[in-house]
Amino acid sequence: MNRYFQQIRNAIRKGDWVLLLLCVVTTAFGCLIVASATAYLESFRYIGMQIVGAILGVLFYALVSSLDIEFLMERRAWLVGFNFLFLAMLIPFGVEVGGNKSWVSFPFLPFNIQVAEVCKITYILIMASLMTSYKEKISSVKAVIHISIHLLVLVGMNMVLSGDLGVSLIFVFIFIVMAYTGGVSYFWFILAGVAIAVLFPFIWPMLDDYQRLRIEVLFNPSLDPTGTGVLWQSTLSLRSLTGGGMTGQGLFNGHRTQNGVLTGQHTDFIFSVVGEELGYVGCIVVLLLLGLIIARCIWVGARSQDYTRRLICFGAAGALIFQTVINVAMCTRIGPVIGLTLPFISYGATSIVSLYAMLGLVSGVYARPAPTSHELYIRPPIF
Repeated sequence: MNRYFQQIRNAIRKGDWVLLLLCVVTTAFGCLIVASATAYLESFRYIGMQIVGAILGVLFYALVSSLDIEFLMERRAWLVGFNFLFLAMLIPFGVEVGGNKSWVSFPFLPFNIQVAEVCKITYILIMASLMTSYKEKISSVKAVIHISIHLLVLVGMNMVLSGDLGVSLIFVFIFIVMAYTGGVSYFWFILAGVAIAVLFPFIWPMLDDYQRLRIEVLFNPSLDPTGTGVLWQSTLSLRSLTGGGMTGQGLFNGHRTQNGVLTGQHTDFIFSVVGEELGYVGCIVVLLLLGLIIARCIWVGARSQDYTRRLICFGAAGALIFQTVINVAMCTRIGPVIGLTLPFISYGATSIVSLYAMLGLVSGVYARPAPTSHELYIRPPIF
């Protein structure tokens, strides 16, 4: 036990304090925006839960930073089993929030847990371990099929049990980033693009009507010329975003925000709240903070000479890039509304804790950029 506490102390001492500081500053900014976005409700519940999530997140950041990456890599089967079991909890404990049954509710917790948010952390570890075991032949047919099966099973299970397309796409983007940076041949990316094009006519009808309509209207605005149908959320979001001008209407003074006009203004569309109340300057600050966090993850990965550790950092960066780009695209009406929050800014205790835990992996790489033993051995692929 004393040895483990010593590991935690060493991780705190050697961990990436710059990354942690960036996360804390961004979270503090996010808490301020959440407080403003929920002020019309006259309840401190949301900001209270966000602060609790941030505190727990910092603790998880320190805890995950202290974990032995080699130990985790050797137990890939455990991580795979954890993902399956955790997603399976949606069957007995799943609750619907925002149209998706992607949350589980436990009576002993004051908040719901978004299962896929947790699973994306373990998925990054699984991918890193699996790709490391195929490192010398990463572009072989066996390797590509193996890592692709993991993705398809995870995404398929999440879609069937929760119907959450947004979070499922995060797994896909993590896969693409890690496969690309891990050295998978361009041939496989081209082949995948061709396969998607061929299968698209069969996949398209499988989407729900509202999902298809949200995509179609981006290319054919005549489907909702008045902006009062499927584009209603996006139209209000864009008006709020641009309504603040350069410096905004003032924190806690946004016309639409303080009247609760915008659906999901403390979650999916919080970027529009920033635009309305703090203007374009506030939006630039948010993007700059998130950009610095992403850049730090990439820098830590590039700094490490270890293949596995680089993949972990690039996978974390990929998840952050995808969520940020898609959320901003939703708010500016250039992308479909798929229910993805803005990292560290949007309300969500599970999101905050999982983000800190994921970046705790990056901090662990910063503290230990190379394996501590020359006898590192990743077991041959089993799962």
